[in-house]
Amino acid sequence: MKSLAPVVIMAASTLPYAAHAQSSVTLYGVIDEGINYNSNSGGHPSYAMQSGVAQGNRFGLRGTEGLGAGWRSIFVLENGFDVSNGKLAQGGLLFGRQAYAGVSNPFLTVTVGRQYDIQADFIGPFAASRQWAGNIGAHPGDIDNFINTVRTNNSIKVVSASVGGLIVGGMYSLGGVAGDPTRNQSWSVGATYANGPFSAGAGYLNVRDPNVSYFGNATSGNASATIANSPYPVYSGYLSAHSFQVASAGLTYKLGRATASMVYSNATFIGLGDLSAGPNPHGYTGSVHFNTAEASLSFLIDPQVLLGAAFAYTAGSGVSGTDGHSGARYKSGSIGAQYFLSKRTSVYVLGVYQAASGVDSLNQSARASINNQPSASTSDRQAVIRIAMSHKF
Repeated sequence: MKSLAPVVIMAASTLPYAAHAQSSVTLYGVIDEGINYNSNSGGHPSYAMQSGVAQGNRFGLRGTEGLGAGWRSIFVLENGFDVSNGKLAQGGLLFGRQAYAGVSNPFLTVTVGRQYDIQADFIGPFAASRQWAGNIGAHPGDIDNFINTVRTNNSIKVVSASVGGLIVGGMYSLGGVAGDPTRNQSWSVGATYANGPFSAGAGYLNVRDPNVSYFGNATSGNASATIANSPYPVYSGYLSAHSFQVASAGLTYKLGRATASMVYSNATFIGLGDLSAGPNPHGYTGSVHFNTAEASLSFLIDPQVLLGAAFAYTAGSGVSGTDGHSGARYKSGSIGAQYFLSKRTSVYVLGVYQAASGVDSLNQSARASINNQPSASTSDRQAVIRIAMSHKF
């Protein structure tokens, strides 16, 4: 028996390594930094460093482990940060971009934690902002969340594998309010289909008490219903809504080196005047909706040079109240050029112009409000030009 001991010990010592061989942890990230010119930032032209535009700055850990019979455990912990000053993004949250764990098999993936909603997951990629225009090319205030400005906490997400090009998914977020299971809850569903050069998708998002449970998620503190948890005058005056919903659809067709895309969204704030959800200084009641349509075209001149152009139109409806008004309109145009120095590093130029009209949610003449800028314009016009570099690792 003693003669077998060394053999047994050697065999046992290989077991942890065999298990480890079926698992992996990957460090990944994006660093994006550049200079912006803004024609009207709070009333003045400005030049400023800004990071995380073409893609949000991040570093993350992605892990997977084989469990047998086709099952795997997975996790993602993803941090956001500002290259210009080194600060944490997403309101100071350590893993503010994503933090989830789950399991997958050849048929579906189930994850729980802080995640992107299904509507944004499935329809966002059809928008120019997710292809080449960056977050400054997003729709006003990213009202449809196509660039994932808002993450969803306490969520359970289920996504199917592709079957004949079709993928479906759903997500539910628990509100966590004792005695009222629907308060602060959200849910979303979506589907995409791809066949050769053609792809299309549709999605839907529904959120209760959105000022706190949705727009208030980008903070390390507790969101309050006494303030509007969004800086965008496009809709910050409507955050007394009892619920918020987005219905969207998109399609893309690739022809050679050209890619043409169209996307549509309808975002609606429902049940205005709920002071338990958010402030209502203008006495709004009823509902208000925003219809957004976008068309874009990109062209790969050669493997190193990409050009893009897009136009989007957002129309807000009227709303009832003591200071009721007829809504606002936003017209936005984007152009861009990207040069790939390598598979992981590129330099790019972006230009975005926006014109506003009508009356916005703050019951004032609508002001241009290009996404992700320090301040909205003090007039109905605003332009941003950016020169930057992006590196992936």
